[in-house]
Amino acid sequence: MNYSKVLMIMAALAMCLPIGLAWGEDYLGGGYVGSYDRSAMMDDGISGMVQWLDLPVPGSTFAPYREYYKTTVAPTMFVMSDAVSSPVKYDIAGQMPIGVYYRNGQWLSYATYAATQATRSNDLWIAGQTNWTAYAAIPVGSSLQLLANVPSGGVGSFFKLIQTNAISTDYKTAQFYPGYSSMSFIAGQTGRHMFYFVVNNQPSNLVIVDVFSQAPG
Repeated sequence: MNYSKVLMIMAALAMCLPIGLAWGEDYLGGGYVGSYDRSAMMDDGISGMVQWLDLPVPGSTFAPYREYYKTTVAPTMFVMSDAVSSPVKYDIAGQMPIGVYYRNGQWLSYATYAATQATRSNDLWIAGQTNWTAYAAIPVGSSLQLLANVPSGGVGSFFKLIQTNAISTDYKTAQFYPGYSSMSFIAGQTGRHMFYFVVNNQPSNLVIVDVFSQAPG
């Protein structure tokens, strides 16, 4: 498999998909806090994205996603900042969510989602206290839990793309358990973080996490 080509295609698709927050849009209503503008010398096509990711945002920006992340991270975990842990077996029994949110904001009850799962494979989600989601905006330094559903299990590749002023890519080989596997992610830098995996030549959906600095006060 040509991983570089796959990564470029997935990144391009992610930039074209609506996820509820339009790039370059002042959705904070003037609530931005000024910072060094590293986008000044960049192409117009990416400068707006860089400005959007670099500017600290008020705490209210994270409110819709508060159930999906933790702000208290053990100091020793910062050694692995921005890393995704190896998969561990996750028992879904007794931990089923109420529903799932797709990137376009569509919500489905978990019962409806599970009923269609027989025709689906290799899903990736962000686990919350009551729901799962495919998109979240979180503050830098926080952590969240990724859930990979691989019905048959197996060895595959886990991909991470980070977009700031450029796109950096990383992937690793991972052993996924049959059913659900859990992985932790610590947000060590601002930017758009994109995750997906491939097992048995079947790619999962793309999960997007926008990581921002939080404005003081």
